[in-house]
Amino acid sequence: MRLAAETLQPVILRGRDDLESNIAVENRIVRAKNIAHRPVPDPVEETVLPDLLRHVHELSWKAGSVPRDTPANFRLNPTSNPPYKSGAVRRNRMRKLWKTLFILVLLAGASAGLYAWTRNGKKGDNGFKQVEVTQGSIVEKAVAVGQIQPRQKFSVKSKISGIVKRALVQVGDTVKAGDPLFEIAPDPTPLEVTEVDRQVESAAASFRKAEGDYQRSLQLSRSGVLPKSDVEAKKESYDLARVAMTKAEQNRDLTRKGRLTVSGTESIIRAPAAGTILTRTVNPGDPIVPLTSYQPGTEMATVADMRDLIFKGTVDEIDVGKLSVGMVTRIKVGALPTDVVTGRVSRIAPQAQQKEGATLFDVEVELDASKITLRAGYSANADVIIREKKDVLVIPERLVTFADGGKKASVEVPGADPKSPKKVDIKTGISDGLNVEVVSGLTKGQKIVERPPKEIS
Repeated sequence: MRLAAETLQPVILRGRDDLESNIAVENRIVRAKNIAHRPVPDPVEETVLPDLLRHVHELSWKAGSVPRDTPANFRLNPTSNPPYKSGAVRRNRMRKLWKTLFILVLLAGASAGLYAWTRNGKKGDNGFKQVEVTQGSIVEKAVAVGQIQPRQKFSVKSKISGIVKRALVQVGDTVKAGDPLFEIAPDPTPLEVTEVDRQVESAAASFRKAEGDYQRSLQLSRSGVLPKSDVEAKKESYDLARVAMTKAEQNRDLTRKGRLTVSGTESIIRAPAAGTILTRTVNPGDPIVPLTSYQPGTEMATVADMRDLIFKGTVDEIDVGKLSVGMVTRIKVGALPTDVVTGRVSRIAPQAQQKEGATLFDVEVELDASKITLRAGYSANADVIIREKKDVLVIPERLVTFADGGKKASVEVPGADPKSPKKVDIKTGISDGLNVEVVSGLTKGQKIVERPPKEIS
């Protein structure tokens, strides 16, 4: 109503034929606008505003400024609902609105009727299905999850410290036992160099003194002054001093040059066994920590014979009691979905391990000879065949009702009344988790009833 009062002046001022009417209209417009522009509305004046607007409208019509069918009371939102639209336009809009509502009601009623008819149709035949007893194969198996791995894998480490001077192999190269793999260059500290030099000088001095004592003892022995036992003691001291000096010189050569001058042995790391380079973890320039009795040392590479692969995996404690060494195994490799590798169980761990809250046992499977190219680290699942039967009667296990702790089993077959199936006792055999063997009670081709799943309300 306050917005309507603000839009009066440009409409009323169109006709100025009747001066008195115009003056009256303008006075009321001023009053209406004063009421509309107040920050805090006055409840008393707000009740006067509709009558004031209606009076302004009638004076405006007499002055010829607005049409006769303009509504006497103005809407609160003149922008979206102008006060001078004709009644016919509003009636057309109302007709369209009623037609739209009528169509929506019809569509809702049709949808509800179709839904009710569908539910009644399902309830009419009780939703029963018939499944035929078939003849086929069934396998009881245990699943082991693991990887294809080489039987033996060797780590290559250095016994001397330094840095990698040269790497002579790449990942994937085939090597023989004794082939050079890496060359190690020494990287001694100044303190180590000084220490080995002083050790050589000390050992040389001890050797010279022992050599002089031994020569003098020989001369005195020839003169008959020194007994033979003393000469032998001097000779022993001389030999020990010579060994100590040789050891000091070799230690200096290893520290400074990384090789032994006397024996010609160089600081070359060689392959411990024949096989394929699986990993190489160092590059030229990398420092090397030596393998000693108190530290594991830096692993430089791993070598394994890729011609001798096995499956290593784990099986759940529920199935491990059914397994035995020698059982046939079918292995499915994730990277080779169309190929199946066969083998036999070769080892079952005597002790379990806990992994993510589950109790698992390690198993190993010897792979049969095959032309399939396998690689170390392939993820695979091994189906260990516990029992397998062919050409037996098979039905879905979900249709079997077990009682008395699984000792009794029964299914439903069609009866005289389609709505009332007949219960038949059967004897079951092995199961693979989806299907179950029928030993007696049914024949090939016979129909059994599958009830619809229960609706959860």
